[in-house]
Formats: sequence, structure tokens, C-alpha cells
Amino acid sequence: MTLLHALLLGIIEGVTEFLPVSSTGHMILADTLLTIPKTDFLTSFEIMIQLGAIAAVALLYARTLLSKRFLLKPLLWAFLPTITVGFIFYKIVKQYLLGNALIVVYSLAIGGVLFLILEWLLQKRKTKSIALEELTPKHAVFIGLGQTLSLIPGVSRSAASIFSGLIAGLSRDAAVEFSFLLAIPTMVAATGYDLIKTPIHLTPTTITLLGVGLITSFLTAICAIQLFLQFVKKHSFLPFAIYRIIIAGVFYFFILK
Repeated sequence: MTLLHALLLGIIEGVTEFLPVSSTGHMILADTLLTIPKTDFLTSFEIMIQLGAIAAVALLYARTLLSKRFLLKPLLWAFLPTITVGFIFYKIVKQYLLGNALIVVYSLAIGGVLFLILEWLLQKRKTKSIALEELTPKHAVFIGLGQTLSLIPGVSRSAASIFSGLIAGLSRDAAVEFSFLLAIPTMVAATGYDLIKTPIHLTPTTITLLGVGLITSFLTAICAIQLFLQFVKKHSFLPFAIYRIIIAGVFYFFILK
């Protein structure tokens, strides 16, 4: 891995982490396009630079967390299914799923189709949306269970949690906000557990690569989060669904086939 690789992967992570398009999936596709050798360091690097994106959302939502402490309990309930399922399937995910470009392509395509169906169903829903203040443990656990699907590369953590929130009855703004906040404990736990299971041998080179990836993902995530929030207020998720299907098709027919 070179500094340019670290820079590009950091940008991809920051831009895509909170969009419903799968940051992990995009980094795996980028690895294939850039012909970056698959190593334990690469896998851990792509997990660790998520902390840059998390730092961005923690910074932007620090005031929200302080002013809406009632969200701490729902966040805990939503976090429990993810940490439980992630712990059980950690080895399978890391050994067989991460780095598999074909799984990413299928996940992006299938997810895009499901997004189209969900958007159509949600537009027909006539029940009143619930606010964050009305979240119950049942709602939170449902969102957490939905988020566990993101263990499959290409599914997208944000997409899984946002659409689970929408199905649970949250408004678009509320579902996106809860998804952003849920990312903090989820990704911190994922990174911490990966470091315990696969310690990185730190050298001046690996430290530099990690630093570039973390800083880049942090800066780009700040911009991406703010732009995404503005987009959600006026538009549906249909463009992301179409994008997922197109990128999956292009990558499959022109790169993998």
C-alpha cells in the first residue's frame, strides 16, 4: 500500500460511510481497481480509518448527544444486537466476506432493488411518523437487528439502519440522525475488537499510512454528512438505489467478468 492508496481509501471512507451505498463495499471495489494486495494490514486499515469518520459525526453531534440524553437508552438497545451478532460471526466475516468483490457487487445490486421497493412502500404509508423522543426499546432493537445485515460487505451500515428506522416508523430526518448516532458505538466497538484480534505491527510506514487515512476520512466525512443531511430534507433515497444498481452492473460486466 502506498500513500496515494491511503489517501484515496480515506476519501472513499469519508464520503461513503454515512451514505446508503456501503463504504466497505466501495473500498473493496477500490482495492480491486487499484490492485492493492490483500493483507491483514489492509483489512485492519480499512476498519481503523472508520474512526476518522466517527470522529466527524461525534464532533458534529456532540451538542445533540448532550441535549438529547434520552437517546442513550435507545442507542444501547440498538447497539446490543449488532455487537452480539458481530462477535459471533467475526471470523467468518473477516476470513470469507471482507475483500470479496463479487459479494459486494451482489449486495449493492440486491440492496438497490430493495431500496426501490421500500421507497415505493414508504411513499404509500399513511401512518404518522414517530419522533426520536417516541423511540421504544422494541423500535431500537429492530433497528439494531437491521443494522447487523451490514456485516455483509456491500449492504451498507447506514442504509440498513436508516431503512430499519423508516420501517419502524421514524421520519426520514429522525432515521438518518439515529443512524449517525448509532454509528459511534458500533464502529468504535468494531475497530477496537479488530485491534484486539488482529494487532497491527506499527512501523513509521504503517503509522503514516494510518494517519493519512484517518485525517482524510475525518475531513471528507464532515463535508459528506452535512451535504447528506441537506439532501435528505428535500429528496428521497431513490438516487442512491439507482446508483447502487448501476455501479454494481458496471463493475460486474467491465471489471469482474
